Amino acid sequence: MATFAEKMISFCRELDYKGSLPPGISIMNPFRDNDKIIDIITQFYNKFYYDNRIRHLILGINPGRNGAGVTGIPFTDTKRLRERCGIVFQGSETYETSSVFVYEMIEKYGGPEKFYSDFYFSSVCPLGFTSAGKKSSRINYNYYDNKKLTESVLGFIVDSIKRQLEFGISRDVCFCFGTGKNFKFLSDLNSKYHFFEKIIPLEHPRYIMQYQMKHMKSFIDDYLEKLHSVQI
Repeated sequence: MATFAEKMISFCRELDYKGSLPPGISIMNPFRDNDKIIDIITQFYNKFYYDNRIRHLILGINPGRNGAGVTGIPFTDTKRLRERCGIVFQGSETYETSSVFVYEMIEKYGGPEKFYSDFYFSSVCPLGFTSAGKKSSRINYNYYDNKKLTESVLGFIVDSIKRQLEFGISRDVCFCFGTGKNFKFLSDLNSKYHFFEKIIPLEHPRYIMQYQMKHMKSFIDDYLEKLHSVQI
């Protein structure tokens, strides 16, 4: 039987969106854009997921440029990848605010080995998007920021969630990063497809770090209370 890690690595290798996109929006697929990514995720998943344990799923929005867009691992920038996970990234160091909060929370939970033995991070849409920013730069874009984009990637989102449920995901509870649009979209989707018995929203790490950083400890406590409420 294939391990959770082997299923995950295969899923990442095969991720490819071939549908249409609204003008000005580009797909971000680190697994095809960077030759180093497959090696990084192979190290990561083999280190923390080389088993057949049942885990609970935590879904973010979609990968960002400085986190999973570079490392291939949700909510993990290159700094946290090296310092907290013990995996060296050959290239420029990146910093993502969401990753800072997530790994502080993970340490309070018991560290990466404990946390990743119980939970698995992914995103409602497993590939990211960018749009044109100032001075020809690209900025992060969310799947729900544009109605046409949401409609275009809907089938891709549904198929991706279905595939990941086969890895060894508990379907009693799913956690959702984001208490607003991401939670509403996922809840509506779940009402139709019945992926999970219940979805529990958690305030998005990026929002916490940008607007509520002085209350970071309270949010970590809230996360831990909710994460510990499920049966592993």
